[in-house]
Amino acid sequence: MRVKNMLLVPATAMGLIVGLAAVPAAAQAAPTPEPAALEPTAIPEPTANPWQMRHWPQTQPWQRAQPSARTFAAGTPRPIDPQNYELPDTMTWDDYKPVPGTSWSDPSQEGSVRNFNGAIVLVDYPNQPFEVTQPHNSSIFGNPVGVSDVPRGEVAKFYEGFLNKPQELNRGHTLHEYWMEDSGGRYGVDLTAYGAYQMPAKDHEYGVDSRMQGGTGCPEGDTCDQDLREDARAAWVADVGEEEAAEYDFVFFLSAGQDESSTWQEFGEMKFGTKENVPAEWGPGDPNLPNWVDTRYIDWTSWQAGSTIWPNAVSGSSTQAESSGMSVFAHEFSHILGIGDNYNNPYSDPPRRAFSGPWDMLSRGTFNGPGGPHSRWTIPATGGASMGAQHMLRNKMELGIVDPAKVLQLNRETLASSGMVVARVTARAKEPGGNGLAGINLKLGDGGDKSPACDASTDPLCDGGGYDNYTIEVVDRMGTDSFTPDSGVLLAKTKDQDRAPFIWVKDANPQDIDKVDFVMPDGTPRKMTIGDYRQLSDALYHAGTDSGSEYEYVDEANRLHFYVLDLHRDRKGVLSYTVAIRSLDGSGPQRRGVRVGNGHARPAAVGWMKCTLTLHNRGGGGTGRHGSDVFRLEAGVSGDGWTTWLPNELATAEARGRTRVEVWAKAGPGADRRARLRLTGTSESDPSKSDDGTCRLR
Repeated sequence: MRVKNMLLVPATAMGLIVGLAAVPAAAQAAPTPEPAALEPTAIPEPTANPWQMRHWPQTQPWQRAQPSARTFAAGTPRPIDPQNYELPDTMTWDDYKPVPGTSWSDPSQEGSVRNFNGAIVLVDYPNQPFEVTQPHNSSIFGNPVGVSDVPRGEVAKFYEGFLNKPQELNRGHTLHEYWMEDSGGRYGVDLTAYGAYQMPAKDHEYGVDSRMQGGTGCPEGDTCDQDLREDARAAWVADVGEEEAAEYDFVFFLSAGQDESSTWQEFGEMKFGTKENVPAEWGPGDPNLPNWVDTRYIDWTSWQAGSTIWPNAVSGSSTQAESSGMSVFAHEFSHILGIGDNYNNPYSDPPRRAFSGPWDMLSRGTFNGPGGPHSRWTIPATGGASMGAQHMLRNKMELGIVDPAKVLQLNRETLASSGMVVARVTARAKEPGGNGLAGINLKLGDGGDKSPACDASTDPLCDGGGYDNYTIEVVDRMGTDSFTPDSGVLLAKTKDQDRAPFIWVKDANPQDIDKVDFVMPDGTPRKMTIGDYRQLSDALYHAGTDSGSEYEYVDEANRLHFYVLDLHRDRKGVLSYTVAIRSLDGSGPQRRGVRVGNGHARPAAVGWMKCTLTLHNRGGGGTGRHGSDVFRLEAGVSGDGWTTWLPNELATAEARGRTRVEVWAKAGPGADRRARLRLTGTSESDPSKSDDGTCRLR
């Protein structure tokens, strides 16, 4: 068993998109810079918060010992690419792994295409000062944590530094770093903070609105549904003037206190169980109103949680709160650049599976960070939502933050005539060098998505149809992807337009993940819903057999077969995978052939023998990535009592090339003392081409 040193720390949820701006054009990246030494600003680390330990009456799953990664007995064969996913809830900052050869957080490095110039405009309220200006644990939510008593006159510089200056409190991670890494050095972000400005109305007069509360929850004498953006901009412009305000490419309006996205569940059903249990101190202070209020995803939360703002973006600006982690700013900035949301309601009835889940910034990848989704309420925000996932390949192409030359473009209509494609794809955290690829985009063409119709109202796994492409990319748990659940191959269907779901991850393990989400106050465990984004924690494809995942996917309707053939880590630790795609309607003009040589078995482990054979691709024709073939492997023994195991049931080699294949064999009680192992290799492009090789077993 493994227990990590867990501190429940912050983050925030994604916002609502209200309007969009134009998408910047694509451009080439600058060369990868050499790392630079940075001097962090000395700000105290967050300290353990006893209030947090008393927050939930029952021990929560992330407070318990977690099972270790799968282990294998010494000396026995093991999978070449075992899947050991981790739920975000149990992650800590120890999970962060830097990207080799980069220092994207260095503010002296600017984007090779554009450095965006943004303003942060801080606003507070007559009844709600900035939490970080208050004593430790002084709010009803138990905030602030770790940092407190910041003078109001210094709070703007505090948040400017927290969001975009490498320092101890943010672990050296900034919004500038996120966009530099995500874009391969193309986009950077500068921030200048203003304020704090006090708003003319109370915080709940901006937080209780028709979108979330449906006209409920406004105390007598107050005027709710007010426009925070309008009042905040007016205060800012009155201070600096329209000319200075117009100098910025975008504006983040940062509101004092909590945001509803990061508090509705933790300070609703998780804390109180039922709305009738919400006490008066968590209510509005109006005897004519209940202590609970409507919220976005379910019927209720405490009034104190539901009366706070929900992050959102309008063309050129977004609103966030102090509990909004850095990922929320990255998410909202994505909207400002022109892409919509791609997430579901995890509690909908009927239920529907998450779209792209933890793997994409425009979906629940915004929640990523130490502590997972239930740690997003603390201030300052240094946990969940503090380090979101990169954008998936489809969104990177739309934003122009991936080199078009590094994306292999294929077309389903021509794949049958061009033959099998074999390519190596580099993990998206690192810019691929040489002939490396950042991903593959396969266009479904004029025929579009031919998947049979399904009904999302009755089938939670229904993707809704209407897709235009398949994408393949590789995720590794490093850099901003350190807090994704797994490393492996990410396969998805995508649409050209932002009609959610416009990315649908193909889940290698579509079954219910069957994990407890949280424990109710009465001790009842609540499982993760089918719509919970963590259901996709085990979605990635892995190479080889017995990985716990899959190494191939067949889409019969769209006449496509996808393969994950092998993985590689270079000397710097950068991960890549060899993948392949073929059409089910044709194998191209290449001549196919295979020969499997004989091998020699040698003792390799207790009771096991290993035989290495050479597989020769005897085919011809085809060039570049169309010049290889994929071979299906099968092993057996002519003799009783033997067990065989193939670490990989697929192999690939270029035409006239060769590759080595391993087969393991073990004798059971009473096994024939002399036996012969046989390995069969068969071309996937032309199954009539097959050959056998043998090894003697003793």
